[in-house]
Amino acid sequence: MTREFTKVGVIGLGTMGAGIVEVFARNGIDVVAVEIDDAALEKGKGVLAKSTGRALSREKISQEEHDALHDRVSYTTDLQDLADCQLVVEAVPEKLELKKELFGRLDAIVAPDAILATNTSSLPVTEIAVATSNPKRVVGMHFFNPAPVLQFVEVIKTVITADDVFEDVKALADRLGKKPVIVGDKAGFIANALLFGYLNHAVAMYEGKYASREDIDASMRFGCGYPMGPLALLDLIGLDTAYEILDTMYKQGRDRLHAPSPVIKQMVSAGLKGRKSGRGFYTYAAPGSPEVVADAQTPTGGAPAGVELRPIAKVGVVGSGTMATGIIEVFAKAGYDVVFIARGQDKVDGVLGAIAKSQAKMIDRGRLTQEAADEVNARISGATEREALADVDIVVEAIAEDLAIKQELFRDLDRICKPGAILATTTSSLPIIDCAKVTSRPADVIGMHFFNPAQVMKLVEVVHTVATGADVLATVQDLCAKVGKVAVTCGDRSGFIVNALLFPYLNDAVRMLEANYASADDIDVAMKTGCGLPMGPFELLDVVGLDVSLAIQRELYLEFREPGYAPAPLLEHLVTAGYLGRKTGRGFRTYA
Repeated sequence: MTREFTKVGVIGLGTMGAGIVEVFARNGIDVVAVEIDDAALEKGKGVLAKSTGRALSREKISQEEHDALHDRVSYTTDLQDLADCQLVVEAVPEKLELKKELFGRLDAIVAPDAILATNTSSLPVTEIAVATSNPKRVVGMHFFNPAPVLQFVEVIKTVITADDVFEDVKALADRLGKKPVIVGDKAGFIANALLFGYLNHAVAMYEGKYASREDIDASMRFGCGYPMGPLALLDLIGLDTAYEILDTMYKQGRDRLHAPSPVIKQMVSAGLKGRKSGRGFYTYAAPGSPEVVADAQTPTGGAPAGVELRPIAKVGVVGSGTMATGIIEVFAKAGYDVVFIARGQDKVDGVLGAIAKSQAKMIDRGRLTQEAADEVNARISGATEREALADVDIVVEAIAEDLAIKQELFRDLDRICKPGAILATTTSSLPIIDCAKVTSRPADVIGMHFFNPAQVMKLVEVVHTVATGADVLATVQDLCAKVGKVAVTCGDRSGFIVNALLFPYLNDAVRMLEANYASADDIDVAMKTGCGLPMGPFELLDVVGLDVSLAIQRELYLEFREPGYAPAPLLEHLVTAGYLGRKTGRGFRTYA
């Protein structure tokens, strides 16, 4: 039988602490809220009042519930007022010595059976626990920001946490309407251990000038459906907090991928801590404001001075698969004449049939008129001979992901296509320069990596090689905008932006599972409910295909030679066993 908590304490009333106060009070629990001084106390009251006022205005709580919530909260600057609390949760800054000193003081104030919980997101709970005379009653209770909204809570059980303490806190999290996941005392726990490796990698990509901050963020938002880009998220978290979390994780695990990128420390030293300071990776209207304002790094848009765009009126597409079919439809809907090449008349008919079916669905849903559909279909023609591409302005190939096959095609396109025609590849992993070098016009070769399904997904990675002409790059960027896509620009290296950020994170999740730190279900819950991602890593891996994921991870490892990118052995074993995900009925999970 778990205990019923009726009175708890919360120390620290910043955004996180005030949110935790709200969660407890909303659920009928009396709360003693503690801050260091009267000024901080008033600020904390303001944070809570703003949050509950917003909930009231949106009719998520009634006036009666709003008033009752505030009646349950008492405020103090004296730790002694926590004496009769059954549970105390600290939400003070992420400094180990500060937390240890605080727990040592609490130990002498609260009752012997009271539970002491830390909301740390990365510090060792065991070290905090041993600062007390009874470490068995110390547990981690890591809420996610904003605490009143996000359901996920990590409950951290140390090697000395008493079983009844852990069960009581888990039951309390359930009572609060949260989804608790139980983990051991390892730096970063589940969510931050996976999230911050990804964030750090994004910073390194930015620091190395591989892509702009806007393009890195847009890639993950539009390519993966993430609620925020990594650099904007770091600004929200606070770069000082991010540095402390990464530094703690690196010191414990010695994984070089968690060593904070030098620019993070430099920015923190310069006072550029993110939204709270008004400047971080982006510049904000005021400290604490979410409004991004233009600064020296903000793109101006349009072609660079002195660069003329090439005219694009007719588009060629090579391929008849799902991706090629989607690309054909995208261009035709945008008003371009499209000729596509397939290997036989049956394939040509299949593409035309698939596009007609797609159009019919849109007509049924009221998104397209029959007249508009007829106009789109009239712009599309299919052929089985590549010579039909002789007069196109750009060719986009979407054939098998095999370098030798693509090179053969590019040699032929070089022979067939008129001078000035742009030759583009949709490859997601192969070196584009290897396609360019087999032609007599490497300056005309570029990557246009669409995402599947091309008709739906907004993102296109525009990938330039060392030989790509400035006018070709500007023309393709402009073309993407004209067909309603978000173009992000990067250089020709393995993974480009999206896969280079996504797959090491997925690989880290497999390693975490392999180490028996958490189950696939718990890891997926952590990343979906704690970080707001559309899918958990194992859900996503099974959808993508474990064989495809392994191939991409191998490419990344060969390109960067980073030990942390080496494919997790468990991923290798599952592929060897033929467990490739949903398409085979079994991957990290088994499907009906």
